[in-house]
Amino acid sequence: MVDYLIGVDGGGSGTRALVHSVRGGVVGTGSAGPSALQQGVPQAWDNVLAAVRQAFTSAGRDVPAWDRCVLAAGLSGVSHAPWRDAFLARDPGFAALDAETDSFTMLMGAHGGQPGAILIAGTGSIAEALRADGSRATVGGWGFRVDDEGSGGWLGLQAVRHGLAAFDGRANTSPLARRVWMHCGDERETLQEWCGSAGQFEFAQLARAVFECEESDPVASRLLAQATSALEELALAIDPRGRLPLAVAGSIGERLAPRMRPFVRSRIVPAQAGPAEGALMLARALRKETEAAL
Repeated sequence: MVDYLIGVDGGGSGTRALVHSVRGGVVGTGSAGPSALQQGVPQAWDNVLAAVRQAFTSAGRDVPAWDRCVLAAGLSGVSHAPWRDAFLARDPGFAALDAETDSFTMLMGAHGGQPGAILIAGTGSIAEALRADGSRATVGGWGFRVDDEGSGGWLGLQAVRHGLAAFDGRANTSPLARRVWMHCGDERETLQEWCGSAGQFEFAQLARAVFECEESDPVASRLLAQATSALEELALAIDPRGRLPLAVAGSIGERLAPRMRPFVRSRIVPAQAGPAEGALMLARALRKETEAAL
């Protein structure tokens, strides 16, 4: 017998679990370390289960046997089928289990499970939609090395490129270039070392400098305008006719949304709930499917 529904939101920086009783009401919430599948499936499961256990213990409840629970998780990396399959294969015994992309659970939460679109721009960028006929669409999200335009990682990468050009004398020294040197190093060897070891997350830490230099540096201003245009393109590509309500999420997306042109901005609506709540909706539907199959 299923007693609990669990929704999990997991990414590269942390994991959040939301537990509901099937008899109604929130049981508790819990958090743990990262559960992005690209960082390893064993780590993902360790932190998913740690967050779930914390949700029960923080509510003063014993952690139940997993076969009394249905769990749906929105995890970074699920779009890569081998990682998703490996995650599901390590199921510790839940009554039912499903894994979706973290962007889709964010979409579900934002629109209460109803048709809509979401534009997400944080460390990376992606847009997803659920259409009225039940079909889904994804735009962007190809990864930091080749895409993620308009995201924090992309802004940081462009800032570093400008800083390197200014260091060489190929571009004028500017406030943004100086911020890059302060963060990454002001000598050739230290700049090379930083660039050689930095990943998407490290580049994204420089996005704040781009915003802070906007008023004093035309380069920073231009980068933010380019990022805004890139996010507008994602919004238009995911719903060309503008028929779906659009939610905007992520630290960069939320800051740039007010700068978007009116024909995009007019489509934006507030998110109703977060990704853990969206995952919980999937868990509720999964329980119904499981019971109907018995």
